[in-house]
Amino acid sequence: MNNANNVKILLVEDDKEINTLVYKILLTEGFDIVQVYDGIAAMDNFKFDGTFQLVILDLMLPYIDGFEIIRRIRQKSIVPILIISSKNTEMDKVAAISMGGDDYIVKPFSLNEFIVRVKALLRRYIYFNNEQDSQDSIINYKDLVINMNDYTIVKKGNLIKSTPTEFEIFKLFLLNPNKVFTKSQIYDSIWGIDAIKNDNTIMVHIKRLRDKIEDDINKQEYITTVWGIGYRLGDLI
Repeated sequence: MNNANNVKILLVEDDKEINTLVYKILLTEGFDIVQVYDGIAAMDNFKFDGTFQLVILDLMLPYIDGFEIIRRIRQKSIVPILIISSKNTEMDKVAAISMGGDDYIVKPFSLNEFIVRVKALLRRYIYFNNEQDSQDSIINYKDLVINMNDYTIVKKGNLIKSTPTEFEIFKLFLLNPNKVFTKSQIYDSIWGIDAIKNDNTIMVHIKRLRDKIEDDINKQEYITTVWGIGYRLGDLI
């Protein structure tokens, strides 16, 4: 990744061996890493000032657990959060992503998979924050106004707060309004073809999007499920 030296990562993991291993992996990629070992230290270091471009977070932490850290960070920040956890049930994964986690990897994990996921999250976030164009690129869809340059979604005058991952998924549908995307195709487009695919990750991000933009989540006006295949943009009007 370009400009890796400008990327700062907050690593929150109470197991010192795993913390050190992940630290060394990230260090070889040229990232700047702050290591902490408990929830209080995590929140003390995360100042909501844009210092960090990624948070790598264990769920089972002393003092403040990972779920609460996600909740607090998401109150004011859209920084990507990569969860690394030994909690491997679907309920744990869905709960963490539903609260605002961007991706979830179960311990023990492949080092190659870990780096792929880190770089995919960073690419989206850095692009999300730095994309500039001298010419506006606005899409009006139903009662939404989507600005592709500043990554905003406005509905009836109200700004909808989306994460970079959520915006990229919706952008994929908007730019391909007649295409049905399988979960695998969404993964390839957003995370990259080398990413390890997880259907639940896609489903939870879609649910979060719907919760934010749909008037009635059961009507699927903006994002439609094509049963047995995947998802597409809702019917054009």
